[in-house]
Amino acid sequence: MYDRNLALEAVRVTEAAAIACLKLVGRGDKMAADGAATDALRDALNRMDIRGTVVIGEGEMDEAPMLYIGEEVGTGNGPEVDIALDPLEGTTPCADGMDDSTSVIAFAEKGKFLNAPDIYMEKIAVGGGLPAGVISLAKTPKENIIAVAKAKGVSTSEITLCTLKRDRHQYIVDDARSLGARIKFIENGDVGGVLSTALVDSPVDIYIGKGGAPEGVIGAAALVCLGGQMEAKLTPEDDAEIARCHRWDITDLEKIYTLDELASGDVMFCATGITDGPMAKGVYIKGDRIVTETLMMRSKTGTMRRIHAEHNLDRKDWVKA
Repeated sequence: MYDRNLALEAVRVTEAAAIACLKLVGRGDKMAADGAATDALRDALNRMDIRGTVVIGEGEMDEAPMLYIGEEVGTGNGPEVDIALDPLEGTTPCADGMDDSTSVIAFAEKGKFLNAPDIYMEKIAVGGGLPAGVISLAKTPKENIIAVAKAKGVSTSEITLCTLKRDRHQYIVDDARSLGARIKFIENGDVGGVLSTALVDSPVDIYIGKGGAPEGVIGAAALVCLGGQMEAKLTPEDDAEIARCHRWDITDLEKIYTLDELASGDVMFCATGITDGPMAKGVYIKGDRIVTETLMMRSKTGTMRRIHAEHNLDRKDWVKA
């Protein structure tokens, strides 16, 4: 579906969003940073020769002025694609000058992303090379850790579990520590947490936790590019969220989604670092250059590239270059 030029154009999209955030890192203004990233990403996205539809975005039409779910983007030429995006994954780390903020986008053929409402989702993920069905949301965290350790031929004390540092995850922490497993906490944004299970330079063996459903789909898009397993379940917390699920034609609220049901087909994923994180180093200025690092992957080939780019600070047309 994609050609190589389209892949490079996708990199430019997240680069634009990351650079737009550069002067706002550590300034304490989450809304300004998110707005800058969104404006820049949308402008760059509309330069792409695609017929794109945002299926995971900034919110529903009445909640988001742009990059809302259902918005059509691109020049109107080229392939028809569905798009899952987060212009600024990790608004708090960006505003506070902490690690783990990125700009992420994923493309897939029409209908290959789960259309998920913006509610919570339980998630569990592992990287590739393990027996099918090794993890399950039907099991306890303890049972899943034991299963992964057995599949890897190691003791549970050699397993590293990643989760968001939240009070709601204390039961996960308790289970992991009862087995002697290591824990890697992340503060915000679990796309990187899911993907870290599949990165060769990451110590993470398993991700478990509850986070945003849109981030779950984007994380699945990243994981499907490298191979792995993932399960997820929507967890509406009140009648309004249940009604939102029904508006999205989701009626089985007990359904556990597999990786292929979250993201499948020819998926392309890009993430440019805003601050340092597991996916890419953060954007910074060096002399008269703005330096970015982008992780680019494609499921069809299984290729992962880290793209180091230096943009001339004095040029105003670097997004097009």
